[in-house]
Amino acid sequence: MEGEALAAALAERGALLEGHFRLSSGRHSDRFIQKFRILEDPLIVEQIARTLADRAKPYATTIVVSAAVGGIVLGYETARQLGTKAIFVEKEAGAASLRRGFALGPGDRAFVVEDVVTTGGSVREVLAVVAARGAATVAAGVIVRRQPSDFGVPTIALVDLPVVSHDPADCPQCAQGEPITEPGSRHLQSP
Repeated sequence: MEGEALAAALAERGALLEGHFRLSSGRHSDRFIQKFRILEDPLIVEQIARTLADRAKPYATTIVVSAAVGGIVLGYETARQLGTKAIFVEKEAGAASLRRGFALGPGDRAFVVEDVVTTGGSVREVLAVVAARGAATVAAGVIVRRQPSDFGVPTIALVDLPVVSHDPADCPQCAQGEPITEPGSRHLQSP
């Protein structure tokens, strides 16, 4: 599932929200994509993961690596479709790391999977962890890309859905005094 069909599924499930939001990147936007309206449905996740897996097969992936929390379900199902292991990167003392006995090495060809990308910060953290372990990232796959991102590897985006975001200091909604909500899974501390 990709492109218009995926955008329609996002809309159908109430995943496209409008308001005043603080994104996990810290930027502000008048639109938010609540990915868990998709990730709560195993049949949709299976379809999305199958599409990512099919498009990743030419890269001879040996492992799927995602970021906790949102990427775990997608990473697992994508790995299942590829017939590989799935591991995830999580924060430890504020830094991205592999925990739980997860391992990567020089022979691994990682497919990095993420749900929604705005600035690409989470993907870059995962890429850095993969590189630090001596493994190669062969491609990245995302459900929704909100802004163009260059990760230095081929990137598979199932849907491009541009969302305008603002630095908090330049946010027009803040200037109008609109209350802000923080619906993401990674909450930032307010300045």
